[in-house]
Amino acid sequence: MSEINSYHAHIYYDEVTYEQASKLCDVVAKKFNVPVGYKHKQLVGPHPMWSCQITLMSETFATVIPWLMVNRSGLTVFVHANTGDDLKDHTEYTMWMGAIEPLNLEIFRTATVSEGWI
Repeated sequence: MSEINSYHAHIYYDEVTYEQASKLCDVVAKKFNVPVGYKHKQLVGPHPMWSCQITLMSETFATVIPWLMVNRSGLTVFVHANTGDDLKDHTEYTMWMGAIEPLNLEIFRTATVSEGWI
């Protein structure tokens, strides 16, 4: 079993829901004192929608995730572990709140093929 170093919760949004998501991310940062990343208005990494990343440690995971479950107001939240294996972190060690969106996993597969992992 891989060791989990931290977690990322990605809040997904679009032009219509940007302000709602932005406020949610601001509340999480203030209420839980956790790192909240840039509020992207473009696709980043494997994510199929605009997103903002919240970094959680084990100590904050059990508090923030249940809060997001009841306060996400219809926004999709993608949660994954950070073990150092990006492909597994985004495919096997995951949770979804709301719609399950297809991720662009080719960025991970290309890296693993070129490095001889697959």
